Amino acid sequence: MTVVSYFHIKPLLITKMNTNSFLILLLFSLCFIVFHSHAQNNGFSVDLIHRDSLKSPFYQPATKYQLVVNAVRQSISRINHFYKDSLTDTPKSSVIPDGGSYLMTYSVGTPPFKLFGIADTGSDIIWLQCKPCEECFNQTTPKFEPSKSSSYKNIPCNSNTCQSLRDTSCTEQDSCQYNIQYGDRSHSQGDLSLETLTLDSTTGQSVSFPKTVIGCGTQNTVSFDGRSSGIVGLGGGSVSLTTQLGSKIGGKFSYCLVPLLGDSSATSKLNFGDAAVVSGNGVVSTPLVSKDPKTFYYLTLEAFTVGNQRIEFTGDSNGGGEGNIIIDSGTTLTLMPSADYQNLESAVKELVNLDIYEDPNGQFSLCYNVPSDGYDFPIITANFKGADIKLHSISTFIPIANGVYCFAFMPSQIGSIFGNLAQQNLLVGYDVVKNVVSFKPTDCTKLG
Repeated sequence: MTVVSYFHIKPLLITKMNTNSFLILLLFSLCFIVFHSHAQNNGFSVDLIHRDSLKSPFYQPATKYQLVVNAVRQSISRINHFYKDSLTDTPKSSVIPDGGSYLMTYSVGTPPFKLFGIADTGSDIIWLQCKPCEECFNQTTPKFEPSKSSSYKNIPCNSNTCQSLRDTSCTEQDSCQYNIQYGDRSHSQGDLSLETLTLDSTTGQSVSFPKTVIGCGTQNTVSFDGRSSGIVGLGGGSVSLTTQLGSKIGGKFSYCLVPLLGDSSATSKLNFGDAAVVSGNGVVSTPLVSKDPKTFYYLTLEAFTVGNQRIEFTGDSNGGGEGNIIIDSGTTLTLMPSADYQNLESAVKELVNLDIYEDPNGQFSLCYNVPSDGYDFPIITANFKGADIKLHSISTFIPIANGVYCFAFMPSQIGSIFGNLAQQNLLVGYDVVKNVVSFKPTDCTKLG
């Protein structure tokens, strides 16, 4: 094997690509639905299905390329918002829940009431719209009615849970109220409560978690009308789903995202507990770095390697060093400070012998006209602390038109995000007990 390794883009993917098919494929990569789950010993797994695939109840044929441009723009805007908010002590939430989201099915209450929620590694609370609703966004599925659940219970104001959370208040009935303000001025407010949360199993069984803290929202204004009932926080905060499951899942969860341009019928996976263990040949691990706010999962990226050239990575200008990049499953692109981006882009340009194409929409800094017989783009290695991860073309270049591919990295004025395109065909495991994130090259389409 030579030092400079490459990954070939098959001509079929380029020559048969048209605007509509690309639109559908890109939107596939942005929004997923958890369709079913299965129990595995002391763990369980959930299938993530592309929101716009034929298997999705939200499937709608895409028609305009401009929607793709808008989706990319919204993704960038969202990341800038949440990173900016994270660096200041403001009462705003981590991310703007718009576009680039994953959806999951789950149930709350007794008897179980099925819901679709946005699975978000950048949020810390599970909240949903509840009846009676004073101010609610348009939800196409039924809303949860707590009065019909025998396991629902409001959390009192003097409880440790209420006292430990930021931006809570009290009602005259001594009920704890939560209030979330998002970067785009969206918000959710309502009762902080205890309820049974259930994940269905394909084996016919179900996995239930009594006394889970949820937010029962009665005043909600958000940007994802009709798509879901609210947010399922998977971040590092005290009332996220992953933190609340805690010892029940051993502090472990993982996911494996199928390729953007792969089989649209394939499903991604979200795993918990024993099912989330990443092991075997090829596994590399890097430390999770503890930083404020605790919502995010911080890693240390030391460099990128392109061919023989190692490009040192500075990362977040607000501190840098350890924990200089956030890994996030809900962010599409990989973002980094302008200086780091320019160094990386220059190294890529040196090895790519193609005509540069100027993106007419001004979204991407580096695009190429790719010939009909395809092109071998260089593999880019992300050199995390203790873990070198090879990123192939499916993770580093995306098509924006017939025969035009753009670099899926972008400069950011705010901070650094390792996005989900870069995580395709990787089994990514989080262990918050051992404080590590592990990566294993995996054909995610073949996971059972």
